[in-house]
Amino acid sequence: MLARKKRERRPRQDQAPRNPFARARDELFSAIRQCGVIGADEEQQDEWMAETLEFMAKRHPDLAPHELSELKVAGLRYCQPVIPHGKEHTAISLEDANAA
Repeated sequence: MLARKKRERRPRQDQAPRNPFARARDELFSAIRQCGVIGADEEQQDEWMAETLEFMAKRHPDLAPHELSELKVAGLRYCQPVIPHGKEHTAISLEDANAA
């Protein structure tokens, strides 16, 4: 019977200490997924984001104001669908739509 060669265990990349901005960003993205704000109207998203960033500023006092504004931009972008389904027809005519 052959002995198994022991592999040296290397720490995973996601176990490395992360900076406060990365932790706050990940927390924000997680909150966006859990709260259902993705399907909300733009006005509701803005209101939710303002309240959430106020909370994040208290929770992460080491974040600079420009980092909070970067979080807002990234968070609002994250709330938008990649392809906005059902808002408009992309076919020029119904014949073009049915041709595929």
